[in-house]
Amino acid sequence: MSEHKKTITAISWCPHNPDLFASGSTDNLVIIWNVAEQKVIAKLDNTKGVPASLSWCWNADDAVAFVSHRGPLFIWTISGPDSGVTVHKEAHSFLSDICIFRWHTQKKGKVVFGHIDGSLSVFQPVSIQSSNKNHYTSSTSEAVPPPSLTQNQAFSLPPGHAVCCFLDGGVGLYDMGAKKWDFLRDLGHVETIFDCKFKPDDPNLLATASFDGTIKVWDINTLTAMYTSPGNEGVIYSLSWAPGGLNCIAGATSQNGAFIWDVQKGKMIQRFNEHGKNGIFCIAWSHKDSKRIATCSGDGFCIIRTIDGKVLHKYKHPAPVFGCDWSQNNKDMIATGCEDKNVRVYYVATSSDQPLKVFSGHTAKVFHVKWSPLREGILCSGSDDGSVRIWDYTQDACINILSGHTAPVRGLMWNTEIPYLLISGSWDYTIKVWDTREGTCLDTVYDHGADVYGLTCHPSRPFTMASCSRDSTVRLWSLTPLITPLQINILADRSWEEIIGNTDCVIEQGAPPLLCGKVSRDIKQEIEKLAGNPRVKKLRWFSECLSPPGGSDNLWNLVAVIKGQDDSLLPQSYCKGIMHLKHLIKFRTSEAQELTTVKMSKFGGGIGVPTKEERLKEAAEIHLRLGQIQRYCELMVELGEWDKALSIAPGVSVKYWKKLMQRRADQLIQEDKDDVIPYCIATGDVKKLVNFFMSRGQLKEALLVAQAACEGNMQNLHVSTPKGASYSDDIYKEGFDELLHKVSKELAEWYFQDGRAVLAACCHLAVDNIELAMAYLIRGNELELAVCVGMVLGESAAPATHYALELLARKCMMIPICIPFCYMNRNLAADLLLMIPDNELHLVKLCAFYPGSIEEINDIHEKCKLPTVEECMQLAETAHADGNVFESIKYYLLSQEPEKALPIGIDFVKDHLSSSNWTLDTIYPILDLLSYIRTENLVLHTCTEARNELLILCGYIGALLAIRRQYQSIVPALYEYTSQLLKRRKVSVPLKIEHLSKELDAWRACTQPTNQSEESPYTPPSDSQRMVYATLLKKLKEEPLKGIIGPDYVTGSNLPSHCDIHMSCLTGLKIQGPVFFLEDGKSAISLNDALMWAKVNPFSPLGTGLRLNPF
Repeated sequence: MSEHKKTITAISWCPHNPDLFASGSTDNLVIIWNVAEQKVIAKLDNTKGVPASLSWCWNADDAVAFVSHRGPLFIWTISGPDSGVTVHKEAHSFLSDICIFRWHTQKKGKVVFGHIDGSLSVFQPVSIQSSNKNHYTSSTSEAVPPPSLTQNQAFSLPPGHAVCCFLDGGVGLYDMGAKKWDFLRDLGHVETIFDCKFKPDDPNLLATASFDGTIKVWDINTLTAMYTSPGNEGVIYSLSWAPGGLNCIAGATSQNGAFIWDVQKGKMIQRFNEHGKNGIFCIAWSHKDSKRIATCSGDGFCIIRTIDGKVLHKYKHPAPVFGCDWSQNNKDMIATGCEDKNVRVYYVATSSDQPLKVFSGHTAKVFHVKWSPLREGILCSGSDDGSVRIWDYTQDACINILSGHTAPVRGLMWNTEIPYLLISGSWDYTIKVWDTREGTCLDTVYDHGADVYGLTCHPSRPFTMASCSRDSTVRLWSLTPLITPLQINILADRSWEEIIGNTDCVIEQGAPPLLCGKVSRDIKQEIEKLAGNPRVKKLRWFSECLSPPGGSDNLWNLVAVIKGQDDSLLPQSYCKGIMHLKHLIKFRTSEAQELTTVKMSKFGGGIGVPTKEERLKEAAEIHLRLGQIQRYCELMVELGEWDKALSIAPGVSVKYWKKLMQRRADQLIQEDKDDVIPYCIATGDVKKLVNFFMSRGQLKEALLVAQAACEGNMQNLHVSTPKGASYSDDIYKEGFDELLHKVSKELAEWYFQDGRAVLAACCHLAVDNIELAMAYLIRGNELELAVCVGMVLGESAAPATHYALELLARKCMMIPICIPFCYMNRNLAADLLLMIPDNELHLVKLCAFYPGSIEEINDIHEKCKLPTVEECMQLAETAHADGNVFESIKYYLLSQEPEKALPIGIDFVKDHLSSSNWTLDTIYPILDLLSYIRTENLVLHTCTEARNELLILCGYIGALLAIRRQYQSIVPALYEYTSQLLKRRKVSVPLKIEHLSKELDAWRACTQPTNQSEESPYTPPSDSQRMVYATLLKKLKEEPLKGIIGPDYVTGSNLPSHCDIHMSCLTGLKIQGPVFFLEDGKSAISLNDALMWAKVNPFSPLGTGLRLNPF
């Protein structure tokens, strides 16, 4: 379909006929196409300008409107008696070019134009006693209502909202009636981001430098831009914060030299032009001596000067210099990276301009260089040869080459706590994590959609990293999965030697990760000063250090409030987050007192009031003088003068006034206006107001009102006070509490589904709902945080803490670490399980699963207070002879021949399934225990049939558990998995494929949402489906841990998908958020689905008999 010969500028599908669409192009053509017949229906050339936008008219079947530059709007009627082009009477001579326009989908003739200067024009047809359908009234913001219209018919802009998208990346929702932005998302960068750095004294503020000529400072908790540098500096390649709390940023540009920007004052306070018009590729503010700033440039110089511009050194290089970095251990040492493939080290304290050392080895230009913060004399360099080299200044040598990137390396970052961890970013779109001891790559991340330039982390949050890229995004990462054993050592209250170490020991090959940085040593010192039990403080401080941003500080503040901490000890930032509801009103009241300068707005009156209104007013005045107040009020209402009516209404009765207030509130709610708020509050109609806020998604507002009501600030007007007034107040209070919990639950769910489980938990803690707060942390897979918080909260959080410990122990069982640590992990898992009071069964599963020699297994049995392997065999045979199924399975699993447990358990389950009155709770404990059989025993050739039967039974029972826990996304996949295994493997189990598909259909029919779309209309379940589903529910019984019902959402679940797209082998859909790879290394499922699957069926979806461990 190629009639157009030049760029196509606009396309619009016909709303009445799915086969038609219109297109416009720069060769001044508008064409109507029929897709089914693949031919042109109509063609209009010479359109008097390039059609910038076109759209079918909603009110006519065969009319297309198009517009170019500043108008006018042309309407082309394609066929019929009125065919031809007409001009819209009003829409012409605009002040700015039009880029887009849209017709209203319901209101005939209503149209909005978007202009390239960011303004909007709206035209509203007005029905006048005239049949002329093309009569339009302008409705731009300057329009004045014609005198012949009543006030209700004429308004400067029609009520309604327009969603606006700007070229600079901003998005907004504009309320045209109120002439204000309901929502305006701060614009981000629209071009490559070359550099990013955390503020030295605030781990929540991140600065970014971009090709678009600006530096922005972001709050990483809310992901909003707090400050933007003034003006446009051209391309900004690099930035560096001033040390300490100076609140200044130095920036380096491609042509305009370097500058210092005072962030608070919002202005440039210094400029450096020593490099002339040459590009400055790197700027570095010395953090040991705040008076010195280094820059390196395309002119081959690295210049050191004081902040007031006095040049101290000019180090000449034979080619352009791209990177420089001050040593963190020696304030006078600086390293540079040069195009001549060399790394140089200079000593600033001498007057010599010659380097102390020159390191050669790279085969292409060197870009960035970075000194290790923990190992004196060690630095790394990244090059266009795709490698990263590690240099030892003291040995004069390259001690390691890290190869793996397939393009030039740009970003480099040492971890500030683990001395051997190095991160690199490259033009191959990846970020790699390296263990520099052996030169191995621990992980590769493919999320950026283009070259990766900057990498940074903050020392006080060493395992949260930010990266920036040519894809114009900044991404935040958590590195804590790399140090899981270390986190668990802290939870299990192990000795300091297993948490904090010294650099020399940790860099030995094969040594476990230990914290060696300043932040961890400071925490240790502070804890050692504390008297009494420092456990709570230790858990909190390490948790804040290791947890990513996004609510962990907020969570710990709420935990402290619940534990009775004095309000005066709360940090200043507390009132900016989610507060405990006992503080909400107190803090917001003091905030309101600070804002006492706010003026009240007045309700406006109309212009040019017509005669009918005059007459009504006259009548009303007469009624008033006759003492007929109610009639006066009704007339005032008719005139739209609600204020007058309401101010007089109490003269009739309080009851009448209240009724009138409610009528006004209902009217305003229908019009979706904020003015409704005072009416609802004055009449004490809290429920109506809370529902109004919730319907608009203003959940925080709803929460505030509900809490105020609970504290008795909202007076419900008792018109005639009954004798038991206090009793009715209590009932009212109960209703408010219910409302409050409903709103906080909704707000929590909103955060949770946005992938922010920690903030969701904060919402529940704020209303003292500890059970749900813990459940949301577990469902968000924040297991370490859940255990820390649960231990501090104590008894009230115990059931959830124990469940989190159990999942964490499962995580330890499978941490993929080399063999020497296998035993260490087994001990870690045992330590965690020993923290659960009723722990025997958990310990049995742990010991049953772990491989090893008989001596090693007996050691762990002894630690867990279980009999030896030999004794277990005798106990198993005794229990088997006595007919005790559970005990015999338990002890066989712990013996030398665990496979003997399989037939006993599987026969027990098959017998139960054959009877009609089995329940999930009788079968699941047996299957759960059996599933912990050692993998090498389960995959033996002799166990093939038993293994297949175990996998099928676990799949079916897993599907039922998923229904009980409302894991909607994996229920069909579990049924499908079970059916496929039944089809393909030789087994004799009392399950039929037809029965499984009947159950699945019944579940689908009975749980489908009733408000379905037009494409898939709601069909009620049949009677037989209801019966099947009812039978199923009888077998399921209730979930013991109520809070964990509902799907899992991990952090990042809603992040946009990236260049490396994966399809889920469970659902066949594109995976959004984190991806989990199965054991074949190719099949992928979403991490959320993997977590839910593993909680109900421990075996992999590939049917191999291997256990799944996504925790």
